[in-house]
Amino acid sequence: MTPDRPISELFALQRPLRSLEFFPPKDDAGVESLRATATALRRMNPDFVSVTYGAGGTTRDRTAQVSALLKSELGYTVMPHLTCVGHTRAELAEVADKIHAGGFRNIMTLRGDPPKGETTFTPYRDGLRYASDLVALLKSRHTDFCLGVGGYPEKHPEAPNAAVDLENLKRKVEAGAAFITTQLFFDNAIYYRFVEQCRAAGINVPIVPGIMPVLSLKQIQRFTAMCGTTLPAPLLTRLEVAAENPEVVEIIGVDWALDQIRGLLANGAPGYHLYILNRAKAALALTAGLAA
Repeated sequence: MTPDRPISELFALQRPLRSLEFFPPKDDAGVESLRATATALRRMNPDFVSVTYGAGGTTRDRTAQVSALLKSELGYTVMPHLTCVGHTRAELAEVADKIHAGGFRNIMTLRGDPPKGETTFTPYRDGLRYASDLVALLKSRHTDFCLGVGGYPEKHPEAPNAAVDLENLKRKVEAGAAFITTQLFFDNAIYYRFVEQCRAAGINVPIVPGIMPVLSLKQIQRFTAMCGTTLPAPLLTRLEVAAENPEVVEIIGVDWALDQIRGLLANGAPGYHLYILNRAKAALALTAGLAA
């Protein structure tokens, strides 16, 4: 199996990178639907794609299946996610070895959310407590892994304050992370301020803005409540007016995301990462808009 190119080498090309995030479906029918979506998105020619990781075993096998499909069948550079949730250290080392043997060299390294029904994160037996621990484990296992980590421009919901959150992020980078992908945000000023704070703290790796085009008002309200993200008043007002018309909501969401991306690239962002919820339409609309 030919190893993937490390994403860190792509950043070294000094051009904006484009990437997409998929999540593993729950059944075979969902896999077929994802295959169709991923095939349609090949015309975007993204630099890489990521595949999320289910907690508690819910989609772990599907993550491996989808990652292999996207890499072997469709030719994407794939960055599987890996979390600490529900794994011993030995199990995480085993998963890392399988990922490496499959030719994957890029991993999105996350602590992971508490299991469903729980509000606080408790390490698994002989498991890891922090994403920085997982970064260190993966780098000790295979030094050629290129590891991404998550950053929260509006603070991780569990962090007591922004300063502590920034310290935690710095630990992940010092453990060996090569780049940061942010949680979704809808006000570019928040991202710019976050980057400034990171640089002042000595965090100098690329910080990729994570963008989610709004596809549903209820859905985005649920997401923002979960991750502590602010919906700007002008965007919320537009979405509320159009709430009963899903097609108009999508148009508003894509237009807002398009303006965000244009502004981010004009101000030197190293690229953008799209949270597309396994739907091709919005991602292709953004690609067309950016090509205009």
